Amino acid sequence: MLSLLSSGALALWLDAMGLIPPESQVSIPLFDAPGLVLEMDGDEEAEFLVDRYLTDLDGQGISRQRQGIWLQVGPEKLAGHQGTIPRSAASVTKTATTLVALQTWDWQRRWLTEISATGPLVDGVLQGDLLIRGGGDMLWVWSEAIAVAVVLQELGIEAVAGDLILEDQPWLNFEQDANEVGEGFIDSFDARRWTPPIERAYGRLAAGTPKPQLEIRGDIRVLGEGTEDISEDSPAQPLTEPPSRRIPLLRQHSLPLISVLKVMNVYSNNVIADALAEELGGGAEVARRAARLAGVPEAEIELVNGSGLGQENRISPRAAVALLSGIHRRLAGGGLTLADVLPVFGQDGGTMDERAMPKGATVKTGTLWNVSALVGAVPTRDRGLVWFALLNGGDAYTLPFRRQQDQFLRDLQAQWGTVGQPRSLTTSYPSPRFGDRDRIEVIADPAFAPNQSVGPYPPKEQP
Repeated sequence: MLSLLSSGALALWLDAMGLIPPESQVSIPLFDAPGLVLEMDGDEEAEFLVDRYLTDLDGQGISRQRQGIWLQVGPEKLAGHQGTIPRSAASVTKTATTLVALQTWDWQRRWLTEISATGPLVDGVLQGDLLIRGGGDMLWVWSEAIAVAVVLQELGIEAVAGDLILEDQPWLNFEQDANEVGEGFIDSFDARRWTPPIERAYGRLAAGTPKPQLEIRGDIRVLGEGTEDISEDSPAQPLTEPPSRRIPLLRQHSLPLISVLKVMNVYSNNVIADALAEELGGGAEVARRAARLAGVPEAEIELVNGSGLGQENRISPRAAVALLSGIHRRLAGGGLTLADVLPVFGQDGGTMDERAMPKGATVKTGTLWNVSALVGAVPTRDRGLVWFALLNGGDAYTLPFRRQQDQFLRDLQAQWGTVGQPRSLTTSYPSPRFGDRDRIEVIADPAFAPNQSVGPYPPKEQP
């Protein structure tokens, strides 16, 4: 018996076969249209593998009724187990956040952080405050701060006589707490104050990068967003009035959205995911839009945030595969692939560390104390890309689930043959380069720093 179920996968298959015309040639863009799953009587080999997987869990005292599975090749469902029932999906939730982010913003979207001064530069000392205005760059880490300090010193700034002003909650190391961020900037700007983590971050910068020694002599002040959360005894204190004078110095351009999503998924970073989801309207809105983009019933995606923290975030196995299908189609329009936003085993670290999947498997993991999820695509010789979702639940820690999941993927390749990495799972965009000086734009007037040694922005072509 043949039934047609909305899931977005037929469009994936047509695209992979080169049968989707450019969007300009169709009245309804097929990249946005839900596709179809052809639900046949089942594939005996796939059903055998799924039954063996569930039987192995039964043998460990883990109920198969708490497991959800979906296997698919192109538009054809191969096998499943409770495939349309939403389950706690943990960080697989981040695939919904990824899809909606890519639909909302251009993958090349960047955020700007602006650095300015409030006074003149006299004999290497800034006679005023240094102001850092956040623009939403969530990948400001030690390396980025060090690179900015180096360029500020190249402008001739050796010390700041006044305060460090944080405007509109700039990020640092996935924190927006003014005390943490302010102290972090002060420490990273001056190598004499470096801690081991900052030293390690410096070691990953380009060879020959100078060690900055930019001293900030004043206090930490906060302006704009975030001032309402500051207590009276906090080291960082609010400014009631904005500075009357601003002298632009630098603009730091963030890594693009595609890199933010890659970092978020490789390291399963909850802070990034929740921040993106809040900007997108919250977990419920992300769920509603993700279901529409993936072409599944809204009842199959229930979210309370963008990260997957909490049992309340629930996705069906079928919907999990459909979300990957939607991401695949969205990226294909820009010449990118699923591997540009998800970790690839054998290539990326993070959540891939200490796993034993087939090389080239492109996946998203998810873990709560009693939930382990794995979704993605694994290349095979005989069936091409096999798309899968394994949503496992139990009453104990999840390490046994991880071993079973990895073995299941190895079994898929053993059944249908190994193959080289296909183009559709090959990374197209360069890996993120933190502390890249090419993203720092000098906008200081030569009259402010006549001895500046930095060149124009960007000094070379951006990737």
